[in-house]
Amino acid sequence: MKLSDSVSKLKGIGEKTSALFGKVGVFSLWDLLLYVPRDFMRYPEITTADSIQFGSTVAVELTLQTEASLVHASRLSILSCSASDHTASLRLVWFNMPYIKKTLHAGMTRIFYGKVGMYRNLLVLEHPKMFTREEYCKMLGVLEPIYPVTHGLTTDRVKKTIRAAMDEVFPIEDYLPRDEVARLGIMTLTEAIRILHSPAHEDVMRKARKRIAFDEYLAFLLSVKSMKEENNRSKNCFPMNESKSARLIVERLPYKLTGAQARTYEEILKDMAGERAMNRLVQGDVGSGKTIVALLAMVTAAEYGYQSALMAPTEVLAAQHASKIKDMLEEYGLDYGVELLSGSLTAKQKREAKKRIADGECRIIVGTQALIQDGVEFSSLALVVTDEQHRFGVRQRETLAMKADTDGQNGNIPHVLVMSATPIPRTLAIILYGDLDISVMDELPSVRLPIKNCVVGVNSRKKSYEFIAEQVEMGHQAYVICPQVEASDMSESENVTDYTEKLKGVYGSKIRVEMLHGKMKPKEKNDIMQRFAAHEIDVLVSTTVVEVGVDVPNATVMMIENAEKFGLAQLHQIRGRVGRGSAQGYCIFLNTSKSKEDNKRLKILNGTNDGFKIASEDLKLRGPGDFFGIRQSGEMDFRVADIYNDADMLKKASEYVKVIDEQSIRALNEFTSVDSHAQNITL
Repeated sequence: MKLSDSVSKLKGIGEKTSALFGKVGVFSLWDLLLYVPRDFMRYPEITTADSIQFGSTVAVELTLQTEASLVHASRLSILSCSASDHTASLRLVWFNMPYIKKTLHAGMTRIFYGKVGMYRNLLVLEHPKMFTREEYCKMLGVLEPIYPVTHGLTTDRVKKTIRAAMDEVFPIEDYLPRDEVARLGIMTLTEAIRILHSPAHEDVMRKARKRIAFDEYLAFLLSVKSMKEENNRSKNCFPMNESKSARLIVERLPYKLTGAQARTYEEILKDMAGERAMNRLVQGDVGSGKTIVALLAMVTAAEYGYQSALMAPTEVLAAQHASKIKDMLEEYGLDYGVELLSGSLTAKQKREAKKRIADGECRIIVGTQALIQDGVEFSSLALVVTDEQHRFGVRQRETLAMKADTDGQNGNIPHVLVMSATPIPRTLAIILYGDLDISVMDELPSVRLPIKNCVVGVNSRKKSYEFIAEQVEMGHQAYVICPQVEASDMSESENVTDYTEKLKGVYGSKIRVEMLHGKMKPKEKNDIMQRFAAHEIDVLVSTTVVEVGVDVPNATVMMIENAEKFGLAQLHQIRGRVGRGSAQGYCIFLNTSKSKEDNKRLKILNGTNDGFKIASEDLKLRGPGDFFGIRQSGEMDFRVADIYNDADMLKKASEYVKVIDEQSIRALNEFTSVDSHAQNITL
């Protein structure tokens, strides 16, 4: 078999299972081999019933003292039974798992593995898995992979399918010569992929993922290098100076631009009036006011008779951008026509919007990835703005820019402005965005109150709930962030589904609680976010999907469960969802780890709201052990690479780009072309 073959060609993978893999972005055998675990777990040593503590995950050898009883309460079914060892008795509880009852019999002895919770003021073992002593002893000391899955697709199914793929395609011919692999101090590709899915210990796992990170960076940086060479040849086809309309907006704004905003605006104007087309990254912390600077550039283009396209990462954010821009232009008496184009529009609405765009009736177009689809034509596209660059790959940015190439001869390359709130240290940003000039907006508007932060343990959960209730009574709203969508047998992290039901039970009908996560359909997600923005929801329980969500100035509290599972830079991004209005914002980081290192990391967030300082500290402090937590998401769109943990590989790749030979580039391109579904150039 070939790496490009569909997973459906593997024995035992039918149409249904193939479709499930497709839901998680796995189509080819190469996709499958790079579908790396999101976490690893190690089964603990067997302990005794009298030594367990609340919140810990334990394995206890117990004998069932009673038959299991099943009761129903509201939407819950509760299965429970009493068990004991020679030290103490313990209750075992399963929620909404009635089918377990037939496997439980009084007198049976098993190793029960699960999380210690509290039920009716007594310590209980929640949702424990059962093993014979022989079965459990075989798993001790082994790193068990946990894969991101979807309903109907289990971790066991993923593991078996990956092993089958390895049997078919290994060994993989490495695109790097053996002497280069040795010189760079990295593993061979075959060795790295095998270890990624079945590491013997943490150290070897780190080395394996470093190899894949190097490959991802190398492919990405080669693409950036190509774009930079193209940019250097791109003359300015749309020369512009500051417009009267933009100057009018600056003069009439209800606030004065910060020094950083004014400086960035001047750099943009200089670019748009220069000899070459603008390619600039505006890197500003959460709430630094990047959008108004981009709007001034779009208004300038509009006054010159040109069109601008603003591409946002989510439909909700695109709709909000469009609405705010319309309102602002109306307020200042500017009629340039604002059009929203997103995937959720009806077929008729899309046709009409595309016609207005092609005819030039609108000069400011806002949308999602729908902007780069076939059939979207612009009449005079002079400026492309992408919001949250890390959500878009190089190919997407290039595709949108090419929409201005009306003569097909690369003659009308538009200005490109990229906005990112990801606080990447400047040394890394220069490498990652090698094709772009960089403006750093390092000031926050004076109207923003600094967010008040606190890092607390699980014992403060009740007090946190009470604080959220107080804020809701005052008319405000809150977010609660959980690491997982659904409960997992192999992870004790909080999940959105169960947490939402728990909070509804805590607050009752007085406080409206809903959930949001990435597995929802786009229309459902948009509806939830719009309802939250309209204050039809008081508390939103969500995954990190809100990181680039809608702007809700009324939200004042952000509570993050299992905060130790995230990188500091991402936590900073998440807390930026609150404190966006005139009211004081609060962020509660709930640390469920007993690790001193985790506590040290999280306390950095207590001391500063400066995203760039946090990113630098994150780079220094995040150790290799963090590879086995939830991978830092949001920075670019890599499968494995993490710009904080893998800064060393990023630097190695940036050096190797300068010396890589044509033969290696051709071999690398064969790998990158295998992954036809990737939005970035990735391995």
